[in-house]
Amino acid sequence: MTIAYFDCFSGISGDMILGAMVDLGLDLSDLTRVLSSLDLEEFRLEAREVASYGFRATKVDVIVPESSLVRTFNNIRDLIEYSPLSDTVKAKSLEIFMRLARAESVVHGKPIDQIHFHEVGAVDSILDIVGAAYGFDALGFTDVFSSPLPLGHGMIKTRHGSIPVPVPAVLEILEETPTYSSGIPTETVTPTGAAVIKSLATSFGNAPPMVLEKTGYGAGTRDLGAPNLLRIITGDPEGFPTGTEELACQISTNIDDMNPEFYDYVIERLLDAGAHDVWLTPIQMKKTRPGTIITVLCSPGNAGTFKRILLEETSTFGLRTVTVMKKAIEREIIDVATSWGHVGVKVGREGSRVTSVSPEFSDCARIAGEHGVPIKEVFQEAQSLARDKLDPTPGGD
Repeated sequence: MTIAYFDCFSGISGDMILGAMVDLGLDLSDLTRVLSSLDLEEFRLEAREVASYGFRATKVDVIVPESSLVRTFNNIRDLIEYSPLSDTVKAKSLEIFMRLARAESVVHGKPIDQIHFHEVGAVDSILDIVGAAYGFDALGFTDVFSSPLPLGHGMIKTRHGSIPVPVPAVLEILEETPTYSSGIPTETVTPTGAAVIKSLATSFGNAPPMVLEKTGYGAGTRDLGAPNLLRIITGDPEGFPTGTEELACQISTNIDDMNPEFYDYVIERLLDAGAHDVWLTPIQMKKTRPGTIITVLCSPGNAGTFKRILLEETSTFGLRTVTVMKKAIEREIIDVATSWGHVGVKVGREGSRVTSVSPEFSDCARIAGEHGVPIKEVFQEAQSLARDKLDPTPGGD
């Protein structure tokens, strides 16, 4: 399992992403071969080592002839769908372009199929986007996280004339994304860079816990008066076997004015939408009113869905969101035959060590009701039989 943290301390753009990926070990000849499978104009990729204010980095240049060709989203979609790219790379590339198309559609007030890409539809931008999607797959990233994004200010010249920084498409793409002002009077986050990181990253914030493996530096083109670099840090989740610990998002809100009959429906809807867990906590709010905290645990990438449900289905005016580490131990269900019938028992393990032996309540309750025996006796016998089954040696534990 390899997770990647995009440390965008000076910004992010397509060439910076490719440079950092090549610096991490992405083979340039393989990248060129894959991108050459697209039905595009001739191009050449060149990678070189550069220094940016004392820091070594890799700069990838996409060299293409001048072209006046303007592509629509439909042109680009067909270009990717009818290529021999893998399904994974196609899907991720199209997701990135769809973000761009939606942003341009909102900014210009036109349907997506009428949007004409200029800078983004140019060959170098297409190669940056498809190259980033390929690099994500080829480098084996299972999850990507990102730092908050530093936005520049001022004005830049484009084919549409001079426009303010951040450009409107970047602001549209980065809606609900942590950002801050870098104080740099030029563009630091490009539409391509914004769309790529929004499509790859599952959350934005501090670097997640991990055992560090590699670091790659990709250089940008502009002289910012400071290092113009993207740093990608890779590693494994810290201190636990693969797959046992993961980032999760915890969303909560305080409520004191909602019909309590609604809670059951809200909880059911949240769980049906894929929440890991939902729980209620009684609290005392202002003016000594009794209230309730409703908390949702979910994957960072799906947080938006659960925020929307809470805002739609409850009386809240605001939500709190924090990132937490979730550790899940291995579990299995074993069957034991009690004096009254069969009971499923959930067994939890951390490595080779059994940490939990818990009979299924519904089985115990059913048997207790059918045979007129106390449920605690059914539970205790099922748990004892399960422990014997797990450790059949005399003396048990």
